[in-house]
Amino acid sequence: MNVLHNFNNDFEISMSKGMLIRGRFEHGLSELMEKINASIGFDNKMARQDIQCSITHVGMLERQEIISHGVAEKIRVGLTQVAKELEAGTFPFSTALEDIHMNVESRLKEIIGPEAGYLQTARSRNDQVATDFRLWVRDAHDVVIGLLGELIGALVAKADQYAGALMPGYTHMQAAQPVTFGHHLLAYAEMFSRDYSRFADSRKRLNESPLGAAALAGTSFPIDREWAAQQLHFDSPMRNSLDAVSDRDFAVEYLAAATLCMTHLSRLSEEIVLWMCPQFGFVTLSDQWTTGSSIMPQKRNPDAAELIRGKTGRVMGAHTGLVTVMKGLSLTFSKDMQEDKEGMFDAAETLELCVAAMTGMLTDLRANEEAMSAAASKGYSTATDLADWLVRVLELPFREAHHITGQIVQCAERDGVELDRLPLTTLQSVDSRITSAVYEVLSVESSVNSRTSFGGTAPTEVRKQVVYWKARLANLANTN
Repeated sequence: MNVLHNFNNDFEISMSKGMLIRGRFEHGLSELMEKINASIGFDNKMARQDIQCSITHVGMLERQEIISHGVAEKIRVGLTQVAKELEAGTFPFSTALEDIHMNVESRLKEIIGPEAGYLQTARSRNDQVATDFRLWVRDAHDVVIGLLGELIGALVAKADQYAGALMPGYTHMQAAQPVTFGHHLLAYAEMFSRDYSRFADSRKRLNESPLGAAALAGTSFPIDREWAAQQLHFDSPMRNSLDAVSDRDFAVEYLAAATLCMTHLSRLSEEIVLWMCPQFGFVTLSDQWTTGSSIMPQKRNPDAAELIRGKTGRVMGAHTGLVTVMKGLSLTFSKDMQEDKEGMFDAAETLELCVAAMTGMLTDLRANEEAMSAAASKGYSTATDLADWLVRVLELPFREAHHITGQIVQCAERDGVELDRLPLTTLQSVDSRITSAVYEVLSVESSVNSRTSFGGTAPTEVRKQVVYWKARLANLANTN
């Protein structure tokens, strides 16, 4: 089947004026309409995906004998030149042509002539945009999945280095129980591994091809959607043409996962900011990851961490924005959906930058183990160990042990000492059954070393988790 035919003068005129789809209109757009309608200022980021999609589509048209080999080859050569111009930065973008798709087609016409018009046979901008955008978001998934693997690796390496380093564990930002710095860092490895799995899961779900759905109802041409999907490395074509052109769940899911990931990055950033304060003095960052003050020469500011914390709102806003755009749209396509891209592009770029920056900071970060250990010894952080000893050794009900421990803490506060510095006579004044054996559990070292339950903070358990994570990361590297 061959649908080659001569193009009339009206088509030539419309192409030359950049009015590829305005055949029924007598006049051009107003300046303001052109400005609000154009998306080329941001959707040019999909240029590579648009070329990829078009070359595949042309190959399918040729394979199905919808266009001739000669026309298909001419289009491929032209698209290759367009790709080179885009890569070199010499491509002549035009806002009058609205978007990247019309810009590419118009430039293709300038290069090869009217045969460029066959490129859109059996295809609409609706399924073209949906496919290009899906390809772009799939690539964004791949990038952030790789970056998260590197971030988790940096956390595991640092946890291995500081598996036995003592620090305070907090609840309500009050010293609660002593933990190890390695254990603390592995908590973030867990968070970011969930982010990793969310992106991996989202990628699997998005990997279906809209190409061939045309405007909304499919096409009467004998296309091969399965072949085109395979060429674009999709698992299959989407099963419903209406859903194919209107679905943006894949972008919403990316942004939802990105929002959670940025939340985790922001929490870790907050801790780095706190840890670097002189009041904590737990960690240091080198000159590569800190800035100075314009007036206070002593300052070393953790600006990278603060910026990550601040940029979290941008990604959250992009997610909220796209969900808000989609919530009121009936099937299938509406121009509102042009708003799906700008926030998405910015969010992906922001997330990638922040994950990479956090990996760099963690690699650079050095712990002040002396300051951490000193802080872990303050705030009666072994009070729970004392209560547990009363239960285990004196066989008291925990609530009674809790009450006795509270009284002992009052004594320590009154005397201005930590629990392990209280004389035995003071302890026995609260409960005469307490023996000198209690001092075995009152140091932060003994407290941490005793937490050997699975997932606990004891250095032995932290090192077991490090072994687990190294094996898991190696497996992920082998499967990607």
